[in-house]
Amino acid sequence: MKAQVKWIGEEMFMGTSESGHTIVLDANAGALAPSPLESVLISLGACSSVDVVSILEKARQTITSCKVEISAQRVDSVPKLFSDIHLHFVIQGDDVGTKHVERAVSLSADKYCSVALMLNKSVNITHDFEIINL
Repeated sequence: MKAQVKWIGEEMFMGTSESGHTIVLDANAGALAPSPLESVLISLGACSSVDVVSILEKARQTITSCKVEISAQRVDSVPKLFSDIHLHFVIQGDDVGTKHVERAVSLSADKYCSVALMLNKSVNITHDFEIINL
């Protein structure tokens, strides 16, 4: 896998993936686009959500929505690394089972999500969930 990041002016950078997709990042505290660290949180949420949705679908759970709300704390010293990240999954569907969601979230965190597994080496990542049955 390869990627490229190009400075496009001021504190703006354009990242291009090997597949040709682009994302703009803003190192100015995310004034005009996500900051690099915000993109890490978004990537974590996307990676985890892909797993959760896939596992729930394989378990024949009828889900209509999966959202993950991510909150993070950073250390006070430079570099301002993440110390803690919490993922709160909100699953909507029809008669979605608690045990299935619990299993999906745990499997993502502990076995499948590459982003979480990389971050886990230096960041305390926690998760919980709620189910909204329609």
